[in-house]
This record gives sequence, C-alpha cells and structure tokens, in this order.
Amino acid sequence: MTAPAKPLTGRKVFAIFAAGFSIIIAVNLTLAVNAVRTFPGLEVENSYVASQVFDSRRDAQEALGWQIDAAYADGALRIDMTDRVGNPVAPGDLTVRVGRPTMEAQDLDGRAALGRALPLDLAPGRWRVDVAATAPDGTPVEKRILLWVRS
Repeated sequence: MTAPAKPLTGRKVFAIFAAGFSIIIAVNLTLAVNAVRTFPGLEVENSYVASQVFDSRRDAQEALGWQIDAAYADGALRIDMTDRVGNPVAPGDLTVRVGRPTMEAQDLDGRAALGRALPLDLAPGRWRVDVAATAPDGTPVEKRILLWVRS
C-alpha cells in the first residue's frame, strides 16, 4: 500500500513561491554586485569636452599614417610601429597598458621598446593592449588592440 498523498496547502504554495523568488533575487544581486565590482569606470571625465577634440586628434593621428601592431607569443608581447611604406618609426614616448577588456583588476602598465619583446605572463583569453605614443612632431598617437591569447 502506498501512503496517502499530503494535501497541497496554502503554506506549501507560499513556500514554493518564496523559494523561487528568493533564488531569482539572489542571482540578480550576485550579477549586479559582480558587474559593479568589475566595471573599470568612465573612459573620460566629461564626454562632451572629449568629443570636441576627438576629430582633430584622430585626423592628426591618421595623417601620420602609422600602423601599430601587437603580437603575443612565447610569454612575450611585441609592439611594432611602421609608417606608410613599412619603415619602423621611433616615437618620442611609448607606453603600453595590457589588461582585460572588462576589468582593471589585471591591468599591467609598462614602457615597451619597439621591436623588442616585453615579457608578460598572460592567461588564456581576450586581452586589451592600449598603446600610447608621441610622434616626433608632438602628435599624440593612441591605439587599442584586442588580442586573443590561446592556451
């Protein structure tokens, strides 16, 4: 003989709904906290002011005709900069920032020498390389490169 089924009461229905909504709320709170914790923040203090000089800075950078490339292999990052005809260029100042596209927790700053390997231990996945340099004529040059590091 089987035991008689227990009746479904209002308390049981309330407990099921409360448990379901509690799970949904807990998941939403966890996702919201992680999103806020890993968000790197603003790109610029005032986007309107930054937009006023964006076109002129971009045009000046494009007029140089520089090509900036980044490659990661064998535990080292290599930055190459060339002019329109493929000759290497030597900017007055070169800084490199390497990090994840979505968070600043793993960002690495450093100075790199063109054409030389910068030793880095990058975990597999997507990485962002921000290159900033100054041309001999004083033109600021910036480039954001996305790299995929394979395991």
